[in-house]
Amino acid sequence: MNFELPKLPYALDALSPHIGAKTLEFHYGKHHNAYVNNLNSLVKGTSFENASLELIIKEAEGGIYNNGAQVWNHTFYFFGFSSEGRREPLGELAGAINKSFGSFNQFKEKFSNAAATLFGAGWAWLVKKDNGSLDIIQESNAGNPLRAGLKPILTCDVWEHAYYLDYQNRRPDYINAFWNIVDWDVISRRY
Repeated sequence: MNFELPKLPYALDALSPHIGAKTLEFHYGKHHNAYVNNLNSLVKGTSFENASLELIIKEAEGGIYNNGAQVWNHTFYFFGFSSEGRREPLGELAGAINKSFGSFNQFKEKFSNAAATLFGAGWAWLVKKDNGSLDIIQESNAGNPLRAGLKPILTCDVWEHAYYLDYQNRRPDYINAFWNIVDWDVISRRY
């Protein structure tokens, strides 16, 4: 199997001014694409040559895991955005957020804090546990909640390449802007 960079469901400038076209050119076009190319090189001749990204995340180690998880993480991240989507959850997901965090605003505050306080590079995740409850977790580097048996619902990439061109070292400003492009119709379907 040859992994491919998925085509974004929006134009490179569609998320401006929250995430600029230049950031997407580098983040999606260079970083995400490099993970795809690295993974294709690394899996050749291994037991993961024909594996799914999910199997790679659950079972691989080292470079194969890191690149496979980053391909999956970035695709999941980029495909949770739109320029005109719903900006708050409805239905079952809204109820689960209220039950787990008290309110949507309290959830946003806790999620934003998890993204802002993650030391170094990595990801903040909203996940669904086996019992149906929701939780917010931090994962460093290529960390992915699938590895722990959790169902990812939403993620925020806090590697510097996700925001440095638009926000320099102002991670909290990037996180505030993140909420303006999250498409809760897409996120609700993941729940």
